[in-house]
Amino acid sequence: MEQLIKEYLPYVYAYRSRFFQSCEATLQMFLIAGAISFVLGLFFGVVLTITREGGIKPCKPVNLLLDVFINIFRAIPFVILLIFLIPLTRAIMNTAIGIKGAIIPLVFGTVPFFTRQVEAALANVSPGKLEAARSMGSGTLGLIFRVYLHEAVPDLIRVTTITAISLIGLTTMAGAVGAGGIGSFAINYGQNQQHQDIVNVCVAVLLIFVCLLQTIGSLLARRTTNRKLFSFGKGRRAA
Repeated sequence: MEQLIKEYLPYVYAYRSRFFQSCEATLQMFLIAGAISFVLGLFFGVVLTITREGGIKPCKPVNLLLDVFINIFRAIPFVILLIFLIPLTRAIMNTAIGIKGAIIPLVFGTVPFFTRQVEAALANVSPGKLEAARSMGSGTLGLIFRVYLHEAVPDLIRVTTITAISLIGLTTMAGAVGAGGIGSFAINYGQNQQHQDIVNVCVAVLLIFVCLLQTIGSLLARRTTNRKLFSFGKGRRAA
């Protein structure tokens, strides 16, 4: 096996230690930025949903402010956002390069997108279910957790999968401008030195990662959807 790698992927083998370090850096950026973005995006998506006109807790100033903030950062291309956020990144992380320097731009690039995805997923929740829960005495938190988030689980899994795949692309772009990771490795050791096998392997790794995420996300979404339908059917038969 090692002989085959040496023969067909000579430069990947030569820089194998840096390749594994780059994969680890990409995974770290993905996990850290992804976890922060998931929490913030879910929170902001819920806030946008409940504070809109006709929502369960209308508040036009909060909704408008958050809406404008999200629209502004969604409109900025990520490469420009990386440069724009350098002062803020340095102030928070004490560096603007490497994994630490990539976290803040990745969060700012991912949260607005995920917030809109969450807002769209929650918009599919039936108003009738909200009214039924409200008539049974559910307060704001009850409506959020027992109706909005509970009923939207399959859609939330789907939009989380879409956002996760998008985040992989952002980590690659961040790596291309000094954050490290697979993007940096592919450009510095592949493209710049004309080592095509390195570029090919980096693309293959990213494709495998994306396919794995999509498969897991689709499986979880199907399972939660089927479980909801099964529970609903049991409820009807019991009635």
